[in-house]
Amino acid sequence: MKRIGVLTSGGDAPGMNACLRAIVLTAHANEIEVIGFQHGFNGVIEQQYQTLLPYHVSGIIQDGGTLLKSARCQAMHTTEGLQRVADNLHDLDIDGLLVIGGDGSFRGTIELAPYYKGKLLGIPGTIDNDVDGSDFTIGFATALDTALDAIDKIRDTADAFERIFIVEVMGRHTGYLAVAAGIAAGAEQIICPELASELDLDKITAHVEQARKHRGNCSYIIVMAETMYQGGASALAAALEQRGIESRASVLGHIQRGGSPVGADRILATKLGAFAVEQLIHGAHLMMAGEINAKAGLYPLAHTGDKKKQVDSYLLRWQQQIAQY
Repeated sequence: MKRIGVLTSGGDAPGMNACLRAIVLTAHANEIEVIGFQHGFNGVIEQQYQTLLPYHVSGIIQDGGTLLKSARCQAMHTTEGLQRVADNLHDLDIDGLLVIGGDGSFRGTIELAPYYKGKLLGIPGTIDNDVDGSDFTIGFATALDTALDAIDKIRDTADAFERIFIVEVMGRHTGYLAVAAGIAAGAEQIICPELASELDLDKITAHVEQARKHRGNCSYIIVMAETMYQGGASALAAALEQRGIESRASVLGHIQRGGSPVGADRILATKLGAFAVEQLIHGAHLMMAGEINAKAGLYPLAHTGDKKKQVDSYLLRWQQQIAQY
């Protein structure tokens, strides 16, 4: 293996730059050239790329975002687009391609396989932590700390005004971020897919009323995953207002994606980036480099979206138990 490609695809995640750094340094140590494609798979199609050398990545481990930029690529949903990606990779003599991204990016990578003769390997980079095959994904730890910092500040003003706040965090199909942030912030309620398939306004109202009956007027924080109520936190706040419960909505949004990666994400990104390069050298194909029980390993790319990984069942049970009081 003499030349590999790398790209960052889909939503950005803190730690992607740390991963790029590890990939370039590891490849350089093994006398392998690295081609970095801009804007995800779009860069392969449009031939927007650069050779990445160690000096390009020497000072980026602490940077959020991604040096290579990121984007979603509609052309990857077409035969013509997939063929063009493969042809351009072949023309550049790319022996293997590393894709840093989440479930959607990995699906596109799998679709590319019949057209591309080189090796394909994924590295999980998403704040949602919703990829099977790795206990944690690059970016989750930083997103959690960002959300927690925001919720702690919201709690301050909620205490001052004895007010109810609904804080909406990211997590399209999973409650990893909502559960972690809610428990770490001491939220009175957590609303996520793992705790309820549908939001029950009666239960939410009853719990608020019960809490205020026992504690009097007080701050009250509800942490909610973004897709749990049509219209989001603002719509839920309006619905509770109609039930006589005054509340405020705070949507954290894309602030959760930004910022300097925390130490845990820098370490995970470095480990998985270096491991992925080593596995490409050993011939790995259509696999994802992940970490389970602190040990790096490979996981079939085709199964990374099976949604078998579960939010900690003990914490879910505990949250349901204390939510009764």
